Amino acid sequence: MFSLALHGHYTARMSSSDRLESHLEIAQLPSRYAMALDARDLDALVALFVDDVDAGEHGKGRAALKSWYDEVLRRFYRSIHLICGHVIDFVDDDHATGSIYCRAEHEDGDGWFVITMRYDDVYERRDGNWYFVKRREHPWYSVDVTERPGPEFIRWPTDVPLRAPMPHRMPTWRAFWESGDPALPGRLSRRP
Repeated sequence: MFSLALHGHYTARMSSSDRLESHLEIAQLPSRYAMALDARDLDALVALFVDDVDAGEHGKGRAALKSWYDEVLRRFYRSIHLICGHVIDFVDDDHATGSIYCRAEHEDGDGWFVITMRYDDVYERRDGNWYFVKRREHPWYSVDVTERPGPEFIRWPTDVPLRAPMPHRMPTWRAFWESGDPALPGRLSRRP
């Protein structure tokens, strides 16, 4: 038997079957997201989010989020999002957080760009169903598929500012390298 209570964050009051069903339903969200995104099925895509989702400058609600995705997805033609390594932590019976890795490829003009990232998600159960509350992507690198990812790790898209790249934003990453030989990262990477 395995336990879904990860990292000791939450002592479940939910039954074992509810916890297992919730875990499986949450685990479907990133897969459904990737497939809807690549199919440009905006209705299916925004239906994965809570109905009052915050779409930033576009406003609140699924219609606002749909408008944002419509704008974003018209920046490139084809895409494919491959996901793996989903970790889910329950906050309480109806709230959870999670992280998942993604390798996404995008056709943009004559280029075919690959971007690797980690999504950090917030999930909420409403009316018996689990939804995304928000997703935040953190890039590792982005380059043309014919290139390797260094020394410039983020080269696409050129006109969209991306958040601080991975893995530097992870506190454990920084602590690991700060606790050793300070010259070692410079010997292992051209751009530590």
